[in-house]
Amino acid sequence: MSNETQNTSGPILDTRSLGIPRMLLLGLQHLFAMFGATVLVPILVNTYFHGEGLSVSVTLFMAGVGTIFFHICTKFKVPAFLGSSFAFLGGFAAVAELKTGIFADMTYGEKLPYACGGIVVAGLLYLILAFVIRIVGVKKVMRYLPPVVTGPIIICIGLSLAGSAIGNAQTNWLLAFVALAVIIIFNVWGKGMFKIIPILMGVVISYSIAFLMQLVGMTNPDGSEILNFSGVASSSMAGLPDFFLCKFNLTAILIMAPIAIATMMEHIGDISAISATTGQNFLENPGLHRTLVGDGLATSLSAFFGGPANTTYGENTGVLELSKVYDPKVIRIAAVYAIILSFVPKFSAIVTSLPASIIGGISFMLYGMISAIGVRNMVENHVDLTKNRNLIIAAVILVCGLGLTDGLAFEIGSVSVNLTGLAVASIVGILLNAILPGNDYEFGKNINGDINRGVAVNPVMKEKEKE
Repeated sequence: MSNETQNTSGPILDTRSLGIPRMLLLGLQHLFAMFGATVLVPILVNTYFHGEGLSVSVTLFMAGVGTIFFHICTKFKVPAFLGSSFAFLGGFAAVAELKTGIFADMTYGEKLPYACGGIVVAGLLYLILAFVIRIVGVKKVMRYLPPVVTGPIIICIGLSLAGSAIGNAQTNWLLAFVALAVIIIFNVWGKGMFKIIPILMGVVISYSIAFLMQLVGMTNPDGSEILNFSGVASSSMAGLPDFFLCKFNLTAILIMAPIAIATMMEHIGDISAISATTGQNFLENPGLHRTLVGDGLATSLSAFFGGPANTTYGENTGVLELSKVYDPKVIRIAAVYAIILSFVPKFSAIVTSLPASIIGGISFMLYGMISAIGVRNMVENHVDLTKNRNLIIAAVILVCGLGLTDGLAFEIGSVSVNLTGLAVASIVGILLNAILPGNDYEFGKNINGDINRGVAVNPVMKEKEKE
C-alpha cells in the first residue's frame, strides 16, 4: 500500500479518493506502527508493580479515545496518533516503592491509582503552558526551558531506569540479547515499514524464539518456565477493559507532575516534526496551544480511568513520511482499531505473558535511547559547557536526578511529601537557569539545532526564509 501511495504525483490529503478498503489498510499500518511501543508501557509498569500494574486493554482503549479527542481539539487537522508515554516510567517505579505516610501498608495495586492521579495533574499542566503560549508566544516560554535544562532532565529519565533493564534482562540473557539484536538490525538495516516498527519486530521475533525454546523443553537459568500461559487460558475472547478511577495524593503528584516538563517539550518537537513532514504549519493552524490542550486533556482523561499518560507518537510520523498519506482520517481509523482491540482480553493476556528477559532486552535500547536523546539535545543546540553557568545547571540536575535515589522527604504541616530525584532536578534546573546570569538561549535562532532537537516553530517555513 505504501508503495502505491508513493507512486502518486504528490502527497494524499484526502484518502476518500483511494476507496474505503485502502483507507482501512492505511489505518492498519498506523496501528502496527504505534502498537509495539504503546503496549510495552503497561508491560513495563506491571514489572514495577509486581503484576498489579496497568492493563493492556485499558491502555489501548485510552490511546484510541485520546487520539480521537486530540483530533477534536485540533479541528481534525493534525495527523497525529497519541500512544503511551515512556517518560513517566520512572515516576511509576518511584510510586510503586513508596513506603512512607499513607503508602506504608499499601499493596502495589493500591498504590497504582495514586500514580495515575499524579499523571492527571501532569496533563493539566499542559493547559497552563497552552494558555501562556497563547498569551505571550512560544519564544518567551522556551527561554525558561533551554537545552541546558531539558537535556540533562531527559538524560536522568533514561539512566534512572537502567537498573530495571538489567534486572529484567538477567532472568534470561539469551532472550534479552535476541530482543536487543533484532531491534538494532531493523532499526539500522530495515527497509520501508519494517524500519519504522523495530520494537514491534523485536517483540514478535524474540517471543517466537521463546515459544520454540519452551516447546523443546528449555527453561530460564533459575529453572522457571520461559512462558506462562495460565492467564491466556483463563481469559475470554471478549470483555470490558479493567478501568479504575485514579486517586490523588500530594506526594504522588509531586513525583509525576514535574515529568510533564519533558513531555511538553517532546510534544512541541513532535508537532514540529509533523509540520515539517507534511509541509503544513500546525503550530500556527490550528495552533500549538490547541495541540497542547488536546494532548494534555487526553493524558488526564486516560490516567483518570486507569491508563498511562498519552503522547504524540514519532512512529506514526515516520509512517506519514513513508506513505505520503497525510489525511488525519487514516489516523482516526487506527484509533478505532485500537479501541476495538481493547475489548479482546485474550489478546491482552498474550501480550502480558511477554517474558521479563525480553522486556529487559527491549529496555536496554529504549532507556539508553532516552538518555542519548538528552545528550543529542545539548550537542545539536551547541550548549557551551565551558561556561560556568551551564556547567553548574547541568551538574546539579544530573546529581539531583541520579543521586537522590530515595527522593527528598519533608513535612508540610501534617502532610508528608516525597519528591523524587527527577522532580527535584527539574525544579532546581529551571530555577538555576532563571536566576544565574548569562542565559543567551534564543528559541529559533539556531534553526538546525531546533529542527534536530525536534523543536521549531516551523522547520519547513524557516528553511525557506533562510533561502
